[in-house]
Amino acid sequence: MSEREWAEQAIRKIEADFTRSADTHLERLELPGLAGVALYLKDESTHPTGSLKHRLARSLFLYGLCNGWIREGSMVVDASSGSTAISEAYFARLLGLKFVAVMPRTTSPEKIAQIAFYGGQSHLVEEPGQVYAESRRLAAESGGHYLDQFTYAERATDWRGNNNIAEAMFQQMGREEHSCPRWVVCGAGTGGTSATIGRFIRYRQFKTRLCVVDPARSVFYDYYVGGDREIASTTGSRIEGIGRPRVEPSFIPDLIDRMIKVADVASFAAMRVLSDLIGRRVGGSTGTNLMGVLRLAHEMKSSSQRGSIVTLICDSGQRYERSYFNDAWLQENGFDVAPWEQRIRAFLMDGTWDASLQQPDHARGAVSLREGI
Repeated sequence: MSEREWAEQAIRKIEADFTRSADTHLERLELPGLAGVALYLKDESTHPTGSLKHRLARSLFLYGLCNGWIREGSMVVDASSGSTAISEAYFARLLGLKFVAVMPRTTSPEKIAQIAFYGGQSHLVEEPGQVYAESRRLAAESGGHYLDQFTYAERATDWRGNNNIAEAMFQQMGREEHSCPRWVVCGAGTGGTSATIGRFIRYRQFKTRLCVVDPARSVFYDYYVGGDREIASTTGSRIEGIGRPRVEPSFIPDLIDRMIKVADVASFAAMRVLSDLIGRRVGGSTGTNLMGVLRLAHEMKSSSQRGSIVTLICDSGQRYERSYFNDAWLQENGFDVAPWEQRIRAFLMDGTWDASLQQPDHARGAVSLREGI
């Protein structure tokens, strides 16, 4: 079989796998404290590999195949904090390829086990910033391909449509009372999701605004505010899947209307509250998303605006049983989530806003934070 024939066969396998998979649910969460503000959750945890990153992994493999970079027998390598690697291991197994994930040693054991379940290997490094060079080295030494999600995430996905997350989200909102959301809220790991949503909003000329939330120990927010692309941190984000110690090539600030910096303790508390409300556990990045939603909903209520906000359930909380949902782990790391949980519940249930819930934020240009749609 020629290289071209193998690549065509590989693409057909990925497309067939996509055809077998339904899109993820968009759920409306009814909350008495948010009267007039409709909250929708795009549940990306229902993908075959359990997270938003399933979409990205599929796009990265198709991008590599169509560019001639992934070939029969290739070893495929990527740097990851876990969820992308799980999905990439899934697609590598589908194509009969060896896969190696380069990840920080702090990656949750549950994620490492899932990568192994799909036949992938985990190569752990001590410092988060080591993942890039180590991935390049392993790919070069094996004659394989470095997927490099942090560079290619924003270009591997067709942002104009082709069932990307933005198109699916807006189609599902089509029959809702407030079908054009005032805000979409998401985090940034590679920056690919925010780039796809931001471009689609502009392309389709929606009046929706994009808010990106950023966890502590990540530099995206600081870059957005100060403009220094070389800014870097020596520590990795505690919220697996979002936040980075450097500004990734796929992060495009000009597509973002507003950023909110979220304390880790707030993310953990919000994650737990939302898990109780929907009856199943969600991950830390979903908690970060919810903190952004709370701020925007409070502003809408304060100015008597009605409308909708859409955000993402990024992955399942089952991947964090030994960390974020472990009271001993939280205590050991100095996180007292109980007061935060109480304040978050109070706002969601009866609309009582506590000033401590307000996180640092920054808006681009002359956009009014309370302008109507």
